[in-house]
Amino acid sequence: MVEEKNADARDIDFLHKIGSRMAAADPFHAVLRQIVEFVVQIARCDSCFIYVLEGNRLVMRASKNPHAESVDHLQMALGHGITGWVAKNVQTVAISSRAFTDPRFKTLAALPEDRFEAFLSVPILSRNKVVGVINVQHRMPHQHSDREVRLISTIGFLVGAEIELARIESEKAILETQLETRKILERAKGILQRDLKIDEEEAYLSLQRESRQRRKTIREIAEALILSDELRRQSK
Repeated sequence: MVEEKNADARDIDFLHKIGSRMAAADPFHAVLRQIVEFVVQIARCDSCFIYVLEGNRLVMRASKNPHAESVDHLQMALGHGITGWVAKNVQTVAISSRAFTDPRFKTLAALPEDRFEAFLSVPILSRNKVVGVINVQHRMPHQHSDREVRLISTIGFLVGAEIELARIESEKAILETQLETRKILERAKGILQRDLKIDEEEAYLSLQRESRQRRKTIREIAEALILSDELRRQSK
């Protein structure tokens, strides 16, 4: 009885810690890294992935193990694999061994974790809507305890709104950067059109050629052109 009370107290402290960290309003990927850390502490697992629902596809956005080629790139449709099934059906799946033999299992991007034995997949919710999935894997067979499943599921409930907010803010920042880049390109094209007496398409192609030849982004080329024009005007 005393041990159970102590375990409950530790769990409450742990969830309070999660709530406090989530209230810090960190950037999107920082939030996801924190969630991975929390889950790994609970499950003592060999692998942890977080997939975020974007449109009608799940995108891998965080991983315990380094997967530069997959994080932010690997995608799957709703209903595809165990992860997609969990997101579509809003149900937790816990498999203690030979997870790769489950009929719902799908091999993706030849991840080494695909051969791990145990698999726990939990939906992340915000206002009763799925916004992502937490996957936990063990190399060897592992019986997921009720406490483990309950705590990770609770994390899914706690962080759902924060993940959704962080995702929206990240998308907003990307759109703002794209808009700023577009304005810079328009200004640079205008300078080329004026100085070289060429049309807009030729000006853009000229920026592209410089970008390829100098191995710099087209925005960097445009910014350099604008700076050069400003300095020339000041000298006059």
